[in-house]
Amino acid sequence: MSARTLEGKNVLVAAGAKNLGGLISRQAAEAGANVAIHYNSEPTRAAAEETLAAVESAGQKGVLLTGDLTKVENIERLFADAAAALGPIDVAVNTVGKVLRKPMVDTTEAEYDDMLDVNAKSAYFFLREAGRQLADNGKVITILTSLLAAFTDGYSTYAGGKSPVEHFTRAAAKEFSARGISVNSIAPGPMDTPFFYGQETPERVAFHKSQAMGNQLTQIEDIAPIVRFLATEGWWITGQTIFANGGYTTR
Repeated sequence: MSARTLEGKNVLVAAGAKNLGGLISRQAAEAGANVAIHYNSEPTRAAAEETLAAVESAGQKGVLLTGDLTKVENIERLFADAAAALGPIDVAVNTVGKVLRKPMVDTTEAEYDDMLDVNAKSAYFFLREAGRQLADNGKVITILTSLLAAFTDGYSTYAGGKSPVEHFTRAAAKEFSARGISVNSIAPGPMDTPFFYGQETPERVAFHKSQAMGNQLTQIEDIAPIVRFLATEGWWITGQTIFANGGYTTR
């Protein structure tokens, strides 16, 4: 987001402290936006403060907001507090997610509930609050996964938890269109972040790399510009899932 294409806008980034969310927050500020940076819990606070400092160094206003977004009241408060601090929110980006690689036969009910709460429930109510509280002509962007188009083992609760968000996105795009709000999802390939490596063996990492251009994983720098595009010139795109994965998979 090098050009100031978000001048005067207010952007909310859920899980906006580090990794992809942190880059989106920083680039939004570089593009001229004020940024509300959400982080989940105390261990992420230091990273959130570093991202806030970067936003302020770019000459923009920032605010840190925290909370477990599997609790609907926390999502409601997140949007309200972001608007109270910055003004009406124009762009809401949800990068929240949790990954688990585990065979179905070993998955517990508690693990299932947790994964669906993080990946589906929180996304649904984030979209709901965006529809209630976003400014007219706003933009909503959710980060999903290219595993939605893959046929693989181990990720039943991760891909399965992200899958409903495509349907939520399409419904929201129709329901919010009268106010000029576009709603989209981005489905990256396996990303080169700690989020990915904790689930995989070196051999599987090598295989995932081999499936994409350049024999590499998706970089966060590959995805952030797509967020910027959807938040600005790409406003006419709505109700879509964009698979951005270097040819890793399609459907």
